Amino acid sequence: MNMPIETSAVNPFPRAAKSTKVKRKTYVYLFLSWLFLIAIGVTAAKLYTDHLRAAIANDIAQQTQQQLKAVQDDYQKQVGQLKDSVNADISDMQKKVDSLNELLAFTKDSANSKTDNSNQLYTQLADVKAKLEELQKNLDVLK
Repeated sequence: MNMPIETSAVNPFPRAAKSTKVKRKTYVYLFLSWLFLIAIGVTAAKLYTDHLRAAIANDIAQQTQQQLKAVQDDYQKQVGQLKDSVNADISDMQKKVDSLNELLAFTKDSANSKTDNSNQLYTQLADVKAKLEELQKNLDVLK
């Protein structure tokens, strides 16, 4: 019983060749799935950070707007108070200027050489008194 061993070009381990092809395909699919999951994760992280950035920008804009409104209201209040203060100071100053003008007019009248009692007002009062006496005499004559 001697049988000759035949050698053929056929792979003596047909399952081994088939399993390496399957293993390679499995590894390629796993690698592609892994890359796909990483891409999804990176995309989701990018979208989330963009969303957070927009939300933070909106919050900062609202806070800035509120602070600017508060500063503007305070500024308007201070300007109003300053206006009132300046108007009060101007009216006080106007009163002082009027008093000074009256004093200067009195001094000018006092320095005038035409006044008989060093005051034009006193002279005018004397003229009015003289006219009143004249009218009184005319009234007495008519009675």
